[in-house]
Amino acid sequence: MRDFRCDLIKNIKPSGIRAFFDLVIGMEDVISLGVGEPDFVTPWRICEAAIYSLEKGVTSYTSNLGLLELRKEIAGYLEDRFAVKYDPAKEVLITVGASEAMDITFRAILNPGEEVIILEPSYVAYSPLVLLAGGVPVGVSMIKGEKFCLDISQIESKITDKTKAIFINYPNNPTGKSFDREELKGIAKLAEKHDLVVVSDEIYAELTYDYDHISFSSLPGMKKRTVLISGFSKAFAMTGWRIGYICAPNKIVEAAMQIHQYSMLCAPISGQVAAIEALRSGMKDVRFMKKEYNRRRSLIVDGFNSLGLHCENPQGAFYVFPSIKKLGISSNEFCNALLREEKVAVVPGDAFGEEGGGFIRCAYATSLDDIKEALKRIKNFLKRRDCL
Repeated sequence: MRDFRCDLIKNIKPSGIRAFFDLVIGMEDVISLGVGEPDFVTPWRICEAAIYSLEKGVTSYTSNLGLLELRKEIAGYLEDRFAVKYDPAKEVLITVGASEAMDITFRAILNPGEEVIILEPSYVAYSPLVLLAGGVPVGVSMIKGEKFCLDISQIESKITDKTKAIFINYPNNPTGKSFDREELKGIAKLAEKHDLVVVSDEIYAELTYDYDHISFSSLPGMKKRTVLISGFSKAFAMTGWRIGYICAPNKIVEAAMQIHQYSMLCAPISGQVAAIEALRSGMKDVRFMKKEYNRRRSLIVDGFNSLGLHCENPQGAFYVFPSIKKLGISSNEFCNALLREEKVAVVPGDAFGEEGGGFIRCAYATSLDDIKEALKRIKNFLKRRDCL
């Protein structure tokens, strides 16, 4: 019998994160620094709003665009926090998480063979979603030795007559790097010069530590060139609610909504009700969680550097990306051996693209005690290899 899968899906690699964590299933006493999910539960006021809506019988479909009440709250939030104004009736679309937002954005803007520049290392879904939309992902490295930086000239060198978009994610998963205003202006100049759209994943916008987040669409002249993607999963500890959103010019929102209405129809109404409450009353909880993440950031960064593994201080999100290049083994070898011998789960850096080889990603969205114990076990692991 023939293989009924399409050729495209046969050639797309499975997620490097999920493939690695299949090994963890069934293991006892494992400390996981791998999954990018808050260890906090959704704040009760948010849950209660959804529960109350169910009790009132609010269980229907919504508009394909999402509840207008939620779109108004998102527009107000973005204007208040990041000084960018969107029309909630025409420029905001509620999606099933930020992942669906990325998927339908690429499908809405790309013709077959058009290229998207992606800054790497990058989250595992970006390049596959470009491929699934018929596009061509073009990676540009943000790694210089053991540091992470933005090289505008390198980005421009990859632009061709087939380039349609630049995709940015900041603060970045997996490195935690964010961009300041001057760096964003550099990208904006490229978009203007080469007539490109910028797709900006800002899901970690509320989780920045060293300076305030600047939304790309707030830069002069950039709103008309930007597809802003975000959601509620990370900052509000609402991963399972699956509520994200797209903010963009009306033509792009309408195009994405056409795909959304045939594939998803609408995001779950209970999740949308919860998201409304999150924006109305959840910022205090966000500030508390951010403060806790910042404490953990200091602990894990200092811990890796004290072990001799160079670890850049992340400017946002809840990941560190320490270098293991000095050890002379691959990221996969390191992670498998660490899991087998010390029962600490981290993600190989090359799961985030070839540029991530020689690094590992560790999420500090877990307790201080678990981070301390994980560092202790990693120290034991390195000692056995005479690396300390």
